Amino acid sequence: MHEEYSLFTRAAELAAEYVAGLGERPVARPVDLAALRQAFGEELPRESSPPEAVIEELARIAEEGLVATAGPRYFGLVIGGALRSAVAADFLAAGWDQNSFNPALSPAAAAAEDVAGRWLRDLLGIPATASTGFVTGGQAANTVGLAVARHHVLARAGWDVERDGLAGAPTLRVVASAERHATIDRSLRLLGIGTRAIQAVAAGPQGAIDVEDLARVLAAGEGPTIVCLQAGNVNTGACDDLRAACTIAKRHEAWVHIDGAFGLWAGANPATAALVDGLELADSWACDGHKWLNVPYDSGFAFCAHPALHAETIAYRAPYLAGSAELSRMGDLTLEASRRARVFAVWAALRELGRDGVADLVGRCCRLARLFAAILAEGGAEIANDVVLNQVLVGFGDDDRTDTIIDAVQREGTCWLGGTTWRGRRYLRISVSNWSTTESDVERSAAAILRAAAAN
Repeated sequence: MHEEYSLFTRAAELAAEYVAGLGERPVARPVDLAALRQAFGEELPRESSPPEAVIEELARIAEEGLVATAGPRYFGLVIGGALRSAVAADFLAAGWDQNSFNPALSPAAAAAEDVAGRWLRDLLGIPATASTGFVTGGQAANTVGLAVARHHVLARAGWDVERDGLAGAPTLRVVASAERHATIDRSLRLLGIGTRAIQAVAAGPQGAIDVEDLARVLAAGEGPTIVCLQAGNVNTGACDDLRAACTIAKRHEAWVHIDGAFGLWAGANPATAALVDGLELADSWACDGHKWLNVPYDSGFAFCAHPALHAETIAYRAPYLAGSAELSRMGDLTLEASRRARVFAVWAALRELGRDGVADLVGRCCRLARLFAAILAEGGAEIANDVVLNQVLVGFGDDDRTDTIIDAVQREGTCWLGGTTWRGRRYLRISVSNWSTTESDVERSAAAILRAAAAN
């Protein structure tokens, strides 16, 4: 037997043992980070070590510091689980070690990206003619979308931003909700646009953009304009009125970008599709795979309704790539020149679930979120939002008490959830995004939260 076969088999066994125990292990537990760092080592050893010994040591040391984010009772940060086929596909992708920069490096990755991109656009309701870049997540997808937006609106104003930069360029304005996701601001900083360019629009009672205020803000200014909309408020799950907002934005010749890290998946389920009605009117979209599609980290998608603009803005050009139009096609859509083949896990997840399975996954998480809210409300908690998707905001009156309950729940280990500040109040924020979560998991977790509340 080849040594590599034995090594890889053992690594797969260790991973499988961990995955098999996800449902019963404490989701998280207090960890002494200093001791954990020391266990990983101080000085780099001078001597080499056998690969088998290294893998055994890694599994032993890391065990104490692993958080069961892929398990059924992790409800923090809108983190999905990992479908079994997607995990196995990632094993293969690691073994194949393909660079997904262009078809010359990996015809298999190129073909998989073409097919998976088409499947994703169809599921989400994005125009079939749009381009798809397989990026690391929502931050990268927002950055790509806003980079193309910057290119387009400045080019229309007679400015070549790729050649001349932003110094002396026409002033950009970015019209976005007061409750936009923080990745929008970071993308603007990274792109040199700056957060001062943001003209904030009021948000309604549940956090969706106020369409009347959007019209007012757009009418009050002029110049190259980018409008950022949101599908899935990070606290409440509320979605902007995309059809109305896009229609208004287009009257002002604005580029419309939709940050839909998890909310765009509402379009894959007939029961929730109305929440993202009109999304096809936008120019670019950001979405995550490692959230509701339940593929391993890291995986996101940057879609653009204008493929030529997408490629022109992001393109990587070098003399050694000349001679074939195919050589850099995949690399023209993402910010990385060297990129692992994360598409194989995406293809596997979509192939395992099928259209009906994706719809069921979205619908089931929404139903479980409503169940969470109902049990907690019956137990005396305040539910602060309309539970329209998978997000639940839970309050226990006093902010200090709420934070104490959050800490107690995290330490107890039955489930894990985080806290947030929304509209000046502290809340537990519950995100139901995992394919393996059941009613029993929700009931166990809600009981743990109510126990913590009773003790505090």
